[in-house]
Amino acid sequence: MTGSIESRTYAQVAPRRLAFLGLGVMGYPMAGHLLKAGHAVAVYNRTASKAIAWCAEYTGAGAVKHAQTPREAAEGAELVFCCVGNDDDLRSVVLGGDGAFAGMQAGAIFVDHTTASAAVARELHGGALELGLQFVDAPVSGGQAGAQKGVLTVMCGGDQAAFDAMQPIAMAYARACTRIGASGAGQLAKMVNQTCIAGMVQGLSEAIAFGLRAGLDMPLVLDVIGKGAAQSWQMDNRGKTMVQGEFDFGFAVDWMRKDLGLVLDEARRNGALLPVTALVDQFYADVQQRGGQRWDTSSLITRLQPEPKAG
Repeated sequence: MTGSIESRTYAQVAPRRLAFLGLGVMGYPMAGHLLKAGHAVAVYNRTASKAIAWCAEYTGAGAVKHAQTPREAAEGAELVFCCVGNDDDLRSVVLGGDGAFAGMQAGAIFVDHTTASAAVARELHGGALELGLQFVDAPVSGGQAGAQKGVLTVMCGGDQAAFDAMQPIAMAYARACTRIGASGAGQLAKMVNQTCIAGMVQGLSEAIAFGLRAGLDMPLVLDVIGKGAAQSWQMDNRGKTMVQGEFDFGFAVDWMRKDLGLVLDEARRNGALLPVTALVDQFYADVQQRGGQRWDTSSLITRLQPEPKAG
């Protein structure tokens, strides 16, 4: 199972009744860590077969439940965690008669790990308060591998009391969980994160393409410069696979374009100038047109390599 988690030690936290909505490549192992940490977990996924598979995999690890709707999953839960695709997906599992808010008890906390807009975070935060609920926007960084290992970085926006309640529980799958500020601040911090990554991956792509053209032993060069000022997570974890042309893993180009779209939309609202980010977004569009929608984001380098000769 690609979502399976790696073994780790969990801090002692009093067992809680939780729900997790969305069992994709991130949510599947994150929910697993919550269960392994001793909590009772009800899960919901739009494709029910994945929720059924999750329950089957974790039978015996703790109290599990497959719910038919987000509302059913949220009923009785002290905290409801969520990791879905975008703003519309988030609203679909939160709002309406079958949405999570309809099933949550007064004082319960909704923790959203979706990478979404700051606007939807503020919208749902306000809606939660009107219902006597709490809402924390908490996008994550670290990718599928980070979710499986339980070492994600979580950037949170919302009220201090809600953050203080969710943070010890979220540490089941995180190495850092930090409140950045008020509602929406977590999503804005994730936009900063993705902006940094876009520029770094393009720079690393150009550097490797240049070195290969110059006839250098690039794995050796990466080992050397990785001990100096050029070192980065991208270089350490993606440099050699970029040299080898391996992209069938990691954070997909389609997801990165969605995230950069959020960044550029926000920049249009706040007046920030992001010329490099806008350019790299178009480079990723080129990769999509080459059939790389599901390739890792390090596939930017494919734009800088010569096309194979016909025949």
